[in-house]
Amino acid sequence: MANMISFLASLIIILAIFTQKINAVDYTVTNRAANTPGGARFNRDIGAQYSKQTLAAATSFIWNTFQQTAKTYIQSYSGNVKREITGVLYHENTHIWQWNGNGRAPGGLIEGIADYVRLKAGYAPSHWVKPGQGDRWDQGYDVTARFLDYCNSLKSGFVAQLNKKMRTGYSNQYFVDLMGKTVEQLWRDYKAKFPTMNELVILDQK
Repeated sequence: MANMISFLASLIIILAIFTQKINAVDYTVTNRAANTPGGARFNRDIGAQYSKQTLAAATSFIWNTFQQTAKTYIQSYSGNVKREITGVLYHENTHIWQWNGNGRAPGGLIEGIADYVRLKAGYAPSHWVKPGQGDRWDQGYDVTARFLDYCNSLKSGFVAQLNKKMRTGYSNQYFVDLMGKTVEQLWRDYKAKFPTMNELVILDQK
């Protein structure tokens, strides 16, 4: 049920991207788990009407707090805006379905997994870092996405297995469990396989 509510909330944000006024968004709340204990409690203690009211209020509050609208970003984007927004939607929808280790996973890993999905879907923008770039494995977004792609190339299905393990918690030990190496060693191996331009210059000078 938690995933369902998250999906609805994220869908509202996505819809808001394409509207100029928050009140143009239509809200629909459907409890598809009504026959479960959690679904019954949702109906009893929260309810669809309250959820719709809260979603509307929260969305309006967030946009007023940020004092910005996505229409400005879309208007000023110089590249293929349709492809860019498609990539953003893949990234944000990943957050709906991925596990976060009950809040204990590094934020950079969470964002990296979302960008990894965007990468594998074929919507990585040209301004992303190249393989091997970045300072830390959990730096997040494109840096971590490239690193995860490397790990997944060593063991097919690694990212999916890592996500499953993050359902109940998080530990760097998960990398050892799945890959047989610490995440630090995997990062060193990754950097060695894809030396950046600066690193190549240093090597040439030795």
